[in-house]
Amino acid sequence: MQTTILHSISSSYSTLTRSAKKLADYIFNNRSSVQYMSITSLAEAAGVSEATITRFCRTLGLAGYNELKLELALAQAGRDEGEAQEEERQEADSDSGSELEAACRNLYQQDVNALSETLELMDPERTRQAVELLTKAKRVFCFGQGGSNVTAMEAWARFSTAASKFIHIEDSHMQATAAALCQAGDVILFFSYSGSTRDMLDVLRPAKNGGASVILITRFYNSPAASLSDVVLLCGATESPLQSGSIAAKIGQMFIIDYLFHGYWMENQEACAAAQEITAQATARKLL
Repeated sequence: MQTTILHSISSSYSTLTRSAKKLADYIFNNRSSVQYMSITSLAEAAGVSEATITRFCRTLGLAGYNELKLELALAQAGRDEGEAQEEERQEADSDSGSELEAACRNLYQQDVNALSETLELMDPERTRQAVELLTKAKRVFCFGQGGSNVTAMEAWARFSTAASKFIHIEDSHMQATAAALCQAGDVILFFSYSGSTRDMLDVLRPAKNGGASVILITRFYNSPAASLSDVVLLCGATESPLQSGSIAAKIGQMFIIDYLFHGYWMENQEACAAAQEITAQATARKLL
């Protein structure tokens, strides 16, 4: 793929505007890291506008920035694959067992790094604000799309043992419907690694218009969703477009769910303890 997207940029370089050339230069010098950046982050790093990036993508015949990131990720993957094949030729004596063990250790380290980075990104004041919103809320909708919707369901499953006001809706159309009926006192707890999806904005905009508060769990503080949020909590883990829904990213988000739950419990100990006892009794009869 290096001979496609990067070659396309090289071929069209002379016809690009000055700002587009500035962007192209940055991509060439940082080709392995751009795939992990939001459009806002890239615009700031390259010193261009987001509109320049959008026009740049269209000049290359791409639908948008996400497609550019995907093409760059494929280019990097092809390069990494070639390097891996060369290493395999040089280490022909390695067996599948040791390769699997090495892969497991690498995955373990990625997961540990995701937890460590999420902890480093934790902001006590924002966390306090989020817990306060959850405590005072009349209803809390746990939303997300795709793999993030699975994480949203995990949040609902965790908090549903403490209070009945936590609600999860899976279908994106029904999420938009519920958001349109949100009022002051309602809270949207939204999970989105990128913070940049159309379905997400279709939920957050009407919810904000109705007076609801938004808590966003994301990787990028500068994202379209962040501008619509009252509180932004950042998770660790860096994933490329080819790793969408990675376990490491989910682990970072799950850690946020855990510390939010414990913060909520600390603020509502009596009610949470009573609810936990009732729900524990309800599920105990299902065990053999």
